[in-house]
Amino acid sequence: MSQAAVPQETEPLLQRRELRACDNESATSDNPDAETAVPTKDLRNSRGQQLGLLSVVSLIFNRIIGTGVFAAPSVILRSSGSVGLTFVMWIIGALVSAAGTAVYVEFGTGLPRSGGEKTYLEYIYRRPAFLMSCIYASYGILLGQVPAASIAFGGYALHALGYEQTAANVRIVACLCIILCLVVHGVLPTVGIKLQDTLGMFKLLVLLLISASGLFSLVGVPGFSVGEAYSQPHNFEWLTFWEGSNMSANAFINGVYLVIWSFIGYSNANYALSEVRNPAQTIKRAAPLAMLLVSIVYILVNIAYYAVVSKGDILDSGTIAAALFFRNLFGLATERVLSVVIGLSILGNILAVLFSQGRVNQELGREGILPCSRLLASNEPFGAPFFGLFIQSLVSILMVLLTPAGDAYTFVVNFTSYPLALFNLLISGGLLLLYTRPYKSYNWNPPFQAPKYIVTFFFLSNVFLVVVPIIPPSNGFEIYEHLPYYSHVVMSLTVGVVGVIYWFFCFDYLPRKSGYTLQQDTITEADGRTRQVIRRIPIHPE
Repeated sequence: MSQAAVPQETEPLLQRRELRACDNESATSDNPDAETAVPTKDLRNSRGQQLGLLSVVSLIFNRIIGTGVFAAPSVILRSSGSVGLTFVMWIIGALVSAAGTAVYVEFGTGLPRSGGEKTYLEYIYRRPAFLMSCIYASYGILLGQVPAASIAFGGYALHALGYEQTAANVRIVACLCIILCLVVHGVLPTVGIKLQDTLGMFKLLVLLLISASGLFSLVGVPGFSVGEAYSQPHNFEWLTFWEGSNMSANAFINGVYLVIWSFIGYSNANYALSEVRNPAQTIKRAAPLAMLLVSIVYILVNIAYYAVVSKGDILDSGTIAAALFFRNLFGLATERVLSVVIGLSILGNILAVLFSQGRVNQELGREGILPCSRLLASNEPFGAPFFGLFIQSLVSILMVLLTPAGDAYTFVVNFTSYPLALFNLLISGGLLLLYTRPYKSYNWNPPFQAPKYIVTFFFLSNVFLVVVPIIPPSNGFEIYEHLPYYSHVVMSLTVGVVGVIYWFFCFDYLPRKSGYTLQQDTITEADGRTRQVIRRIPIHPE
């Protein structure tokens, strides 16, 4: 007998038994054939729908604009080999992200509720029951989302203070930054929200300053010329624009990975659609607007960098290209001042990411499929999901400490990008499946439907992103200094395998061996919050 009955394709997916806490003990059924479902996240939100158009645009824009535009230029240039190919990568990244936005807007209008990828994967891939939930949970729990930003923060903080940027120093500062954010969000949640909102304003101011100054320098406005003591850039001359272009597939995809990582966040509003007013209409307008703003900002800032800083200086700059930009225009003193400003903007991004990931872990706890689910789902004792924040912080610190020196930034970027490509591959492929005859019973007819060629482009883009990293890189264009080129692929797939093993052991093998089926119920706690519990229903012999 199956260990967990699954809804038929013709049944509404998002149905579940709902129980009050006082009814918990009576929830177990003696019927061995009791139907169970694979419910998704509870749709009710005690705070109500409070996010409007501007709030959703801000939610996406502030999540995307993080460290990538400040920290990635030298790494992307190393992969591309030329300034011209770097801009090609940024344009490709913008196109892929635009296609991804269309896919997530379609899902957001068709399933206008919180959850993001988890909701969509469970909707499409319903069998075996709980498998997709376990795989997604393995990535949510075991994949740190802030190590790259923390490493970049460590570099900028040390540069601003005048300390040597050794690998050890950068890691120490990065770990202290993560711990600080954990304390602020986990112990002082009100202060944490106000702090991240304040720091978020720095990003827009810095980007506007860089864009305007670079354009003034490019057109020859007095007072914005590169200092004579520094290498003069000639990056926009036709011969130097394409000089050194590297056509290696693996090096190219590594650069595209870094660009796509800089665009991560176009699906951010999908995690909180239950809190959006008129979610279907709002997401249709807000997501494209936010992505247009992001794409324009990224292109303008890169033009500014290459208008002021020479190619050689950018390659040697590590993660402080923006600081060199202001050094060349305004002198060494402003270089350190800008490092302070950029460090603060990165700190705001880390706070925002940790805040959302702590809530993701809390929602995974509310699904009831993980050990210590009640603890994960709790807001005790400080009115914040401290345990979810602690897990995300611990994993991020371990990633910072265990990644070999010289490879930390590139590895953590690729390690977080590759699983995203896997999920996007499944989601875009699943969206194409929803329009085929075998899935006709799903009755998929959302208010917004992305053109099939855009969905296909997004699907093929992610096939490319998933497959190409397996190809060995060309000599001289190795991705890592100390790690095998496929390290992030192996680690990413290993995390998914952990989720499969967990599902097999807890939701297939043990129920068969011990003679019970599984049922997922929703209970309402005394404070009005809901969470799911997994119940074992004994199978009585005939």
